[in-house]
Amino acid sequence: MQVKYLVSFAVVGSLMLTSCKKDFLETKPTQFTTPEQLGDAAKQDPKVLNGLVSGLYTTMFTVGVGGTTGHDDFGQKGIDIYTDMLQSDMVLGALNYGWYSNVARYQATVDFTRNENYIPWRYYYRQIFGANSIIDVLGGSDVVPAETANKYTMGQAKIMRAYGYFYLTQLYAKEYGDGSAKILPLYKTANSQFLNQPKSTAKDVFDLMVKDLTDAISLLDNFTRSTKDQADKNVAKGLLAYVLAARGTPADLAQVVTLTQDIMTAYPKTTALQAVYNGTNGSSSGFNSVTTPSWLWGVDITLAQGLDLISWWGQVDQFTYSYAWAGDPKTIDRGLYDAIRADDIRKGQFASPTATNFKLQPINKFFAPARTQGGQRQITTDLVYMRSDEFYLLNAEAKARLGQDPAAKTVLSSYLADRITDLSYLAPLTGQALLDEIYLQTRIELWGEGKSYLAMKRNKRTVTRGSNHLFDAGNSFLYSDPKLTFSIPQAEVLNNPNLNK
Repeated sequence: MQVKYLVSFAVVGSLMLTSCKKDFLETKPTQFTTPEQLGDAAKQDPKVLNGLVSGLYTTMFTVGVGGTTGHDDFGQKGIDIYTDMLQSDMVLGALNYGWYSNVARYQATVDFTRNENYIPWRYYYRQIFGANSIIDVLGGSDVVPAETANKYTMGQAKIMRAYGYFYLTQLYAKEYGDGSAKILPLYKTANSQFLNQPKSTAKDVFDLMVKDLTDAISLLDNFTRSTKDQADKNVAKGLLAYVLAARGTPADLAQVVTLTQDIMTAYPKTTALQAVYNGTNGSSSGFNSVTTPSWLWGVDITLAQGLDLISWWGQVDQFTYSYAWAGDPKTIDRGLYDAIRADDIRKGQFASPTATNFKLQPINKFFAPARTQGGQRQITTDLVYMRSDEFYLLNAEAKARLGQDPAAKTVLSSYLADRITDLSYLAPLTGQALLDEIYLQTRIELWGEGKSYLAMKRNKRTVTRGSNHLFDAGNSFLYSDPKLTFSIPQAEVLNNPNLNK
């Protein structure tokens, strides 16, 4: 990965704090601030490191952070739309503007010249570079800082480095096998002499993620965050659970059970009232407020952040002035909708397929609270990155994968008790049938949140597109099909001479 494809994180942070959005998008820094320079600055003003960590979190929702001017380039939630469409539970309902059409057609993933391959690569390696810059200032990966504040900074930086690598493994590697497959360049420092690394093995990448997140849990033991956009010990546990579940050894899955149980103890699930707008509970429902108790990780979006047309809300929400409202709706796959039981309240998150307007759109799950069509022009609805419900379902999945069917059913039944009226159908489920049901419930509960793709990959599932897809309706694709995994982008292939050594 050449220097010109990485922007100095210190420069990025300063631009975020001092420049308008237009300046940030048009500026192309040509020099790096070295770890040594950052270290000197941090000695003079300890707040420098806090600013760098804050910059990591701001980058998660910054427009253009994937290096393009595309209206699909806005950080983590933009990539969540990519993965939801690849997994096919989210459907591109029309082609009036064309964003996501190459993803929906399964053309972007197999063509390394497409921006859709470049955006996630650049975004996650940018996060990794920023995290490495902080880790370098604090002495490197193997150092445990003496000062409490620096321990907390190191813990957050290690979470963000592991976060970047985890999504890269999911998006750019078809599968991991015994871990010997070479999948990604691995960077443990921001030092320029270590740029342009060859691909490392899946084992090496996973080992680093596990160590980083394990370290972070320890480093952040007494850390109390001021806002939910900061990653804390529970976020580290959640990411570690995902990493271990993806690797999937029996020992990994046993640890997943423990980690997810910790989160279930610390956070309540999303209630039925919060999950679905029913016509009267507007201020209490919908996935639009970071104050929701079940949200582990998310960001409070305010007018000061300047989000508008180019945003997750603009692409998905009928009540926001942007693409979904103007003619490119995002809907639920008809096959998945039909699989939701009639006595399941979550069926009401979506307009029915026979509705006069908004067919199969998530108008009662994701919505600007005023519920005026095209009404939210400047975005103030919040973004969710992680919520407790993911881990209730992952706990059941891990137990089922370990052959602990009764325990898995207990967790699943308890979780679904306020969502489905009659749960008697769960009683006879065992083995693969139970795993199938947990996977289905994961897809239903987490629709539109970017998590179904992760479940598809770790469970080695086949995607079958419903009748309402514009492309490949009725066709099936195995999780390892090249169409479901991004290609390493042309920029990396051309500019990293060591990539395949």
